[in-house]
Amino acid sequence: MMHVLTGCATTSGTAGDVKTGPQLASAQDAPKEVPYQGIKLDVIIPVFSPGLSDKAADYEEEGIWPELRRAEANRFAYKLKTALDETGKFGAVRVAPNSTASGDLYTVGEILESTGQEVKFRLNVVDASGKQWLNTTIDHEVNEGFYKNPRNDGKDPYDPAFAEAAQAIVEALLKQQQRELAQLQNIADLRFAASFNEQAFMEHLDSSGRQIKLVSMPSDSDPMFERVKSVQVREQLFIDHLQQNYSAFSQQMDDSYLAWQEASAAEMQLRKEANTKSMWKMIGGAVLIGAAVAAATSGNSRNPNFGRDIATVAGGIGGAVLLTSGFKSREEAKFHQDALNELGESINLEMAPQVLSYEEESVELTGDINEQYRQWRAFLNRMYQLEATPDVQL
Repeated sequence: MMHVLTGCATTSGTAGDVKTGPQLASAQDAPKEVPYQGIKLDVIIPVFSPGLSDKAADYEEEGIWPELRRAEANRFAYKLKTALDETGKFGAVRVAPNSTASGDLYTVGEILESTGQEVKFRLNVVDASGKQWLNTTIDHEVNEGFYKNPRNDGKDPYDPAFAEAAQAIVEALLKQQQRELAQLQNIADLRFAASFNEQAFMEHLDSSGRQIKLVSMPSDSDPMFERVKSVQVREQLFIDHLQQNYSAFSQQMDDSYLAWQEASAAEMQLRKEANTKSMWKMIGGAVLIGAAVAAATSGNSRNPNFGRDIATVAGGIGGAVLLTSGFKSREEAKFHQDALNELGESINLEMAPQVLSYEEESVELTGDINEQYRQWRAFLNRMYQLEATPDVQL
């Protein structure tokens, strides 16, 4: 005969306390963050300043690879755009060739340092009225274990810096009054209009002080204002189209750039250790680079190809020196360096010629991004003047 023994067990709660399965809507945790309900400003991010000095002789002393910096100028601007988009607190966020594009808020960046181990850039945020929201320096040091963690493969170690920058801009946004933000959008529209017809639209703005103030708005039925608003949409569509180019540029440099970051960080660490031991003056930079390669090929890196890729960064610290001996795959290392050099030859991205139309007129745009943007603005200005004075031959 089998006897089933039963007894009482003391628990800290009842069966009703066991929370399994889908929970009632009322019992679910509230969202951590309430969606932003305020006015969403359009943001312009001009391509970053690469932070290069006027004297090329200073590059090696400052540990700057100029071609890489120029490529980073485009990449950093697009990285900041992505970070601001992810906050959900802004309208259209656009990378632009320069700060003359039409927008409500401008975030102007300058690269101060980029070594793979540390990234630092200055950020100046100014709205369309000229009011400065933020003037700060973002300084991020990559965690020592980042490159050793296989889960970080393919990730940019600089991403936290752009998330920090975006959060700082959001905090500045939340300090602004909604009424002022609404006026700011009107100021931005009128400033754009005044770039085509100063006499007609500057009377609505007071620019006598340090900040531009809104005096009045044109009538909703003002034909000149309606015309310039139509032109503004065309300009914004053109800038929207450019985002594909900035995105493609950033993706194109991913492989070589991530290899450079990791190798450069390894060299910086070895240099730091050498300085600590007072060895730097004795052994010199070339030996340190060789030591970095030896450390990489010993299997300390999360990347099995790191040993062959590290030669890429021989130019990243100390003047773009490409190691040409002692490596089985120096051709591949040269490929990475050449790729970054090519991307950084010009701050402005190359674009294929294109033909764009407005109303019944067309224009062919040629040259790099900066040049095509200039040509498009000139074309829009001509079309505005033609509509404003249809009987005048332009």
